[in-house]
Amino acid sequence: QVQLVESGGGLVQAGGSLRLSCTASGRTFSVYAMGWFRQAPGKEREFVGAINWSGSRTYTDSVKGRFTISRDNAKNTVYLQMNSLKPEDTAVYYCAADSAPWRTVDAITPDVFGSWGQGTQVTVSS
Repeated sequence: QVQLVESGGGLVQAGGSLRLSCTASGRTFSVYAMGWFRQAPGKEREFVGAINWSGSRTYTDSVKGRFTISRDNAKNTVYLQMNSLKPEDTAVYYCAADSAPWRTVDAITPDVFGSWGQGTQVTVSS
């Protein structure tokens, strides 16, 4: 069972940047896709994006061009760099790990993620 620990959330003004980190332990990190989700108050959890084992990425439309997901396999860590933040980006952000290895980016859907971190709050003030 993989364990995920997020960090890096906080309060930022609109237009600012934050970088979230998620460190994994408990299984081989490099062969699994990693994803980021968010949940705003009163809303459903939303898929933000993901990066697969080869470094290919996919993003939801609302964050394209502003958010970047990267991974450092030597550190078992995935990152979410968030730029040009907007108040509507305010949410609890969760990282998640794919339940199966070697998945192509085209096969990544929200349902493939079976392990979750505890979440980190991101608040963007206007």
